[in-house]
Amino acid sequence: MSLFFKITPLLVLLISCQLEGDLTHDHNSGLVLSDQAKLVYATTFTTTTGISGAGKAEIYSDRNQFKLRLVDYSIEDGPDLKVYLSQSNTPDSFINLGNLSRQQIYLLPEGVDFSVYTHVLIHCQQYNHLFAYGALIPQM
Repeated sequence: MSLFFKITPLLVLLISCQLEGDLTHDHNSGLVLSDQAKLVYATTFTTTTGISGAGKAEIYSDRNQFKLRLVDYSIEDGPDLKVYLSQSNTPDSFINLGNLSRQQIYLLPEGVDFSVYTHVLIHCQQYNHLFAYGALIPQM
């Protein structure tokens, strides 16, 4: 077998790992909170066993949209970390808000029912490992 046929699958694998798909694409960059934004829910994260980190998530009502913002957030690095709005403190039924970014604000989909989606999770999607979770507490 020639060297070309031995190297080609490796190159394809390396190139495909660098491409962003729908699950990793960043749809939220550049979002900000307006002066009219009102805090409606907040949580302090609890990390899972073996993970170090701290911080909060806050949900704001801002001009007929809901936005989630991470506050004073730091966590151990991990691959493919996502922010989920979840129905519980486990990643069973959730809305994927996008890639974890300490500077990012996440736009929530229209019609989210906060009596159903009651938790914010930081989850490693690639290895299905929960890093942190927090139950949303009304702030009104």
